[in-house]
Amino acid sequence: MAEKTSSRIFKGSRVLGYVSTHVPFVARFIKRRGETLLCTSVGKWFHTYGCDKFRLLSVSGEHPGPITCMAGDNFHVYTGSENNIYAWRRGCELKHVYKGHNAAIKFIFPFGPHLISIDEDNVLKIFDIKEETQYLELSFEAEHFQISTMCHPPTYLNKVLLGSIQGQLQLWNLRTSKLVYTFSGWGSPVIVTEPAPAVDVVAIALGNRKIILHNLKFDQSVMDFVHDWGSVSSLSFRMDGAPVMVTGSSAGHIVMWDLEERRVMSQVQSAHFGRIVGMQCLTSEPLMVTNSEDNSLKLWIFDMPDGGARLLRKREGHALPPNMVSHCEPTGNNLLVAGSDSSLHIMNTVSETFNKSLGKASHNRKATKKKKRFEFDRLILPPITKLSSCMQRDKQWDSIASLHKDMYVATTWSYHKIKMGEHKLKPPEINKGVSATCLTVTHCGNFVIIGYTDGQVHKFNMQSGIHRGHYGKAKKNAHKGAVRGVETDICNQRVITAGADEKLKFWHFKNGDAPYHVMRLEESVTMTKCHRDSALLALANEDFTITLIDIDTMNIVRKFEGHTGKINDIAFDSQSRWLVSTSMDCTVCTWDIPSAQLVDIFSLEQPCTSLSMSPTGDYLATTHINELGVFLWANKLLYDRIFLKPIDRNAVDIPKLKLPSTAPEKPDIDDIGVIDLGEEPEYKSPEQISQELITLSDQPTSRWLNLLNLDIVKKRNKPKTPLTVPKSAPFFLPTIPSLELEFDLEKDNDGSDTKLLIPESLSTLSAFGKKLMKCESDEDFEKCTVKLKSLSPAAIEAEVNSMGPDVGGSIELMKQFLIMLNVMLNSNRDFELAQSYLGLFLKTHTKVVSQVEELRNSLNTIEETASLAWAKLQNELLYDICIVKALKEMQ
Repeated sequence: MAEKTSSRIFKGSRVLGYVSTHVPFVARFIKRRGETLLCTSVGKWFHTYGCDKFRLLSVSGEHPGPITCMAGDNFHVYTGSENNIYAWRRGCELKHVYKGHNAAIKFIFPFGPHLISIDEDNVLKIFDIKEETQYLELSFEAEHFQISTMCHPPTYLNKVLLGSIQGQLQLWNLRTSKLVYTFSGWGSPVIVTEPAPAVDVVAIALGNRKIILHNLKFDQSVMDFVHDWGSVSSLSFRMDGAPVMVTGSSAGHIVMWDLEERRVMSQVQSAHFGRIVGMQCLTSEPLMVTNSEDNSLKLWIFDMPDGGARLLRKREGHALPPNMVSHCEPTGNNLLVAGSDSSLHIMNTVSETFNKSLGKASHNRKATKKKKRFEFDRLILPPITKLSSCMQRDKQWDSIASLHKDMYVATTWSYHKIKMGEHKLKPPEINKGVSATCLTVTHCGNFVIIGYTDGQVHKFNMQSGIHRGHYGKAKKNAHKGAVRGVETDICNQRVITAGADEKLKFWHFKNGDAPYHVMRLEESVTMTKCHRDSALLALANEDFTITLIDIDTMNIVRKFEGHTGKINDIAFDSQSRWLVSTSMDCTVCTWDIPSAQLVDIFSLEQPCTSLSMSPTGDYLATTHINELGVFLWANKLLYDRIFLKPIDRNAVDIPKLKLPSTAPEKPDIDDIGVIDLGEEPEYKSPEQISQELITLSDQPTSRWLNLLNLDIVKKRNKPKTPLTVPKSAPFFLPTIPSLELEFDLEKDNDGSDTKLLIPESLSTLSAFGKKLMKCESDEDFEKCTVKLKSLSPAAIEAEVNSMGPDVGGSIELMKQFLIMLNVMLNSNRDFELAQSYLGLFLKTHTKVVSQVEELRNSLNTIEETASLAWAKLQNELLYDICIVKALKEMQ
C-alpha cells in the first residue's frame, strides 16, 4: 500500500521567488547591528532582509492565515492574521499572542508599552504588550466614521489621529479614552496620513488625488498638492534634512515634492509595475525603501542632480504566476523561470542573493527604456509560453529562445549578459493568424528549430538570427496540422517533429526536403520531451497517456496510463530511469522506465503547470496555477533508504501534499501560544559505547605520545640562559597541571588537624604512590588512572621513575602499577594511554623487572590481556577490509 501522508520519493523543501505582497513592509533600525532590517509579508510568512546587502536573514513561522497587516518597534515585529496578533523576536521567535478581536485585523500600531489594533468591524482595541491583556476598547459606527488610516502625531502625548472613509478625522486621547477634536475634512475619503518632520503638521492624502499638509494645532491647511499620476497609495518625508515629500501612486510611479518651492522636484515613472503599498525614507540617510504588490522590494538613493531617486538595490519575483521552469546548468543550481508577466528570471536554489531578472520581453528593448509608462506597456510582448536553452555557446551569443502567446515571432535571451537579446526570429513567409507552438535549441547551441500552427517547421541561427531553412518541400509544410513538438538528437543528425495529424516524422538535420521515416501514432500529441543522452522521446497524448519512443530504433518502447486530465509537462531524471509527469488532475506521477510501472504519485492543492528535474537529481522544481513562487521538492532517495514498488492508482489512496513553504514545517502557532525558549540539555557522549569495542581516551596527544622521548624534548627545550631564582620566593599552593586552575590539596595528614605540611611518617612515596599502595579493587585503580591522566608528561615520568627501589620506591609499588595497567586494558578504555604508560615503565625499570619473578608474572598477565584486545580489534578491521574489497569487485 502507498503511504497516505507523503510521497515515496519527494518531500517538500522550500519555495523560491516570494518577496512581497499587498501588505506594507516594516523597517526597524537595530542599533546593535548598525543596520536597518526590512520585514515583508509573503502570505502566511514574513521575510526579514538586511538593508545593507538585501540578504534574506530569517523566515518567520507559519501563520494560520495570510498576514493582513504588519508593524514593528525596537523589540518586536507584530503581524495580524485572521483575528489574532502575533509578536515576534529576531524575526522567527514567537513571544506573544494577542486575542480578542472578532474580525480580521487591518491596522496595527505600537504605542509605547501598548499595542493599538483595528479590525474590519471598526473596533479599536489596545493591548498591554508584556501582559497580553486588553487595556481599552472603542467601537465606531461604520456609517458615520469608518476608520481608514491611523497615525500618531509627534509631541502629542497619548493621542492618535484617525482618518475615515467619510472624510472626517478624529484626534483621540487614548489614556482618558476621550475624543479631543474632530476635523471636518475635505469631502473625500482619507487614504494616507503621515506626520511631517515639522511639529503639528500632518500630510493627508485624499481619494480625489489631493495631498493636504494640515496643521493640527490651528486646524489650518499649510499647503496642498494635486497628484496627477494616479491615486496616492503611500507617502513619506525625507528624514535627512531635505524638505522633500515623496509619494507613491497606485500606478507604480514615485513623485518627489519640493516643500519650500511647493512644486514637483522629480519623478520616477514605472518604479514598480503595481501599486506601491509601502514607502519609507530612512532616518539620517538619503535612502528610501518601497515595496509593491508586484512582488518586489526596492532601495532608492537620492543622488540625482535634480534631487530625484536612483534605484540602488532590488529584490523581486514574478508579478504574475510563472508558467515555465527549466534547469539551465549542469550543476542544477540555477533555474530559468518565465512568468505570465512576460518576464524571465534566473532563480538560484542555494541562495536567493544570486537571483537575477532578465527583464520583460519587449518589441524594442532599447526603446522600452526611454518610453513613458503608457508607451512602455504597448511595447511589452505577450506572456512566454515555451522556453528552450543550451549553455554551450553562452559566452559567445544568446543561449535562450522563447515563444510568446499567439505570436509567430520568437525572441532570444542572453544568460551570460542577463538581458534580452537583439534577435527576433521570423520565418520569411507566414500566413496571417499563424503562431509558433513549439521550439528547441540544438545541443551545440548554434540553431533553434521552431514549429508553427500551420504545420511549418523552420530553422534559425542563434548567433546571427538568420533563417537557415525549413523542413518539408517548397510548397508543402512538414505537417498537415499544427506542429505539437520538435526535438533534435545529441549529435545534430536528426530532427523529430510531432503534429496534430497523428504522425511522428524523422528528418535529416541538414537536408529537410522529405522525412526519412514516418510513424503513425494512435493518438494526437499535445507535447514532447526528449532526453538526448539516452535517445528517449516522450509524447504526451490527448487521451492522457504517455508514449515513450526510442529514436535510434524508431520504435515504441513504453506506454504509461494513469492520468485523468490534460498532461501539462514531462521531465526525465538525469539517468533517464524516471519519467515525472503532471496533469490537470492535480497529480504528479513518477514512472519507472525499465519496469514500466508507476512507483510514486501524490496530489496537490493547485495543478502543476510546469516541472523540471535537476541534472544532479536532488530537486524537482514545479510551478502552479495562481502561485507566484517556484516550489522545490527534495529527492528522498539521496539521503534515505527507500524501496520502490509498483503502485496501482485505482487501489490506493493518493496522498495530498501541501506546497512547500519558505520555512520548515512547524506546529500551528494558533495552538502552541508562546514558544518555550528554554535551553535544551546538552548531550553528553557516554564514556564507552560498548564493552566489546576499544575506546581511546580524550587526552591530547601531547600527554602520551612523547613519554618515551621526554629526555630529547627537554634537551631541545632547555633555555640557553639559566633561570634566575629570586632570593625570597613567595609562598604558593601547588597546582595540578591542566587547562583550568586547580590546587593540589591531596596531602597525607592522616586526619590530623595540624597545619604543618610535613607528614608524620618519613615515607618517601609521592601522593600518587601512597594512593596506589592503598588500592584493592578495580574502582580504586580507576581513581588512580584518573589522577594519572590529570598530570603533565613530566610529572608522569617523575612518578614512574620514583617507583624503583633504589630511589625510594618498592617492588610492591611497581606490582600495583602493573595491576593498574592490567585493569585499564581489561576495561577496553584509554587504550593508547595504557600502551604509553607500559612503554615508559619498561624503559625505566627493565633491569629491576628482569630480576624479580613477581613482576615478570604480572607482565605475562598484561601481555595476554593486551594480545586479546589487539586480536579483537584486528579481526574487526580485517572483516571490514574484506567487505569493502568484495563490494569493489561486485562493481
